[in-house]
Amino acid sequence: MKFSRRRFFQHSLQAAAIPALAGLGIASAVAQTPAAVRPQFRLGMASFSLRNFNRAQAIQMTRRAGIEYMCFKDMHLPMDSTNEYIAAAAEECRRAGLKLYGCGVVYMSNAAEVHNTFRYAQAAGMNTIIASPRPDLLPLIDEKVKETGIYIAIHNHVGGEARYRTPASIVETVGSLDRRIGMCLDIGNAARVGDDVVRSIHTYKDRIHDIHLKDETEATPQGRNTIFGRGVLDLPAYMLALHQIGYDRIASIEYEAEANDPLPGIMESVGYIRGVLRMITSV
Repeated sequence: MKFSRRRFFQHSLQAAAIPALAGLGIASAVAQTPAAVRPQFRLGMASFSLRNFNRAQAIQMTRRAGIEYMCFKDMHLPMDSTNEYIAAAAEECRRAGLKLYGCGVVYMSNAAEVHNTFRYAQAAGMNTIIASPRPDLLPLIDEKVKETGIYIAIHNHVGGEARYRTPASIVETVGSLDRRIGMCLDIGNAARVGDDVVRSIHTYKDRIHDIHLKDETEATPQGRNTIFGRGVLDLPAYMLALHQIGYDRIASIEYEAEANDPLPGIMESVGYIRGVLRMITSV
């Protein structure tokens, strides 16, 4: 049988990828995933990663990292901005080749903040609000979701004071509310409180509306953010789980280390994630 140059490289890649994946402990799972299926989710940037830089710098750094989707934290677009200013910021992103898809984390503590957050998101053309709302405000949020069509992704945090510590606690809280109210699964925070992240991805797949990608120095509350692939989290298994459930929204890099010089770590982390995805889909 004669191989074309292209087929030769495809088979060579597969031969190299299978042992590598076996070393990561996910080769058997990949073998059960249809090879024709490609990851449907896109990489984004949580702008908190660039919190020590102004909006123009954050946009430029995100594009340098090869990322096309942005979620603004309020230091890059204040929540009290006028609709005109918000629209101009969204246009600034578009001109740079970025899609401003969301905002957050937004802490909604009263009804006025709920109404303002939805106004803000609508003015920017955002489809997702990453939030940590007061639970008694969820009925109002449910009304606003039905009115606007904007998704609410409740963020899980670490710590005894956190409103939502685990993916399960978020799903239990939103109960029978509109299905567009779900979670932003922060995989680092989930792992640090002992959650089985792969199981949560599969169990709560219908309520996952956003992802914060991280790696951590240890899977405990004392863990610290680090460059992807240098920590202890099983990121290949998490990426495979997202691939298997057909997750088709945004998975945003939230790189909290090296606040004054984050771009090298971000770029290495993006390369790591894209390498893992290539391995998953080449077998």
